[in-house]
Amino acid sequence: MSTARHTAYAELTAPPRSCPDLDVRDLEKRSRLMRIITRLIAVSDLGSKDIARRAGLPMQKISDLLSGKLEHLSVDELHLVYRTIDPNGSPP
Repeated sequence: MSTARHTAYAELTAPPRSCPDLDVRDLEKRSRLMRIITRLIAVSDLGSKDIARRAGLPMQKISDLLSGKLEHLSVDELHLVYRTIDPNGSPP
């Protein structure tokens, strides 16, 4: 059996790894917020640097958000960015 097929077989038979940091509900919430925020950023007059400055976050966090790197942003940080872009709206 080739290494590739052996690895694929092992992945199918092995139990899923549990990772306390990656709760499914948390990931769903973060991904939903990320989609909403990226749409708001697209139609906003604010640039990424302005958003980062106003939210008090490093520019890299906004870059990670726009790149879809959910693991680098917490729900609280996403809510902060949302409130920075839309101060009158309440986060979903």
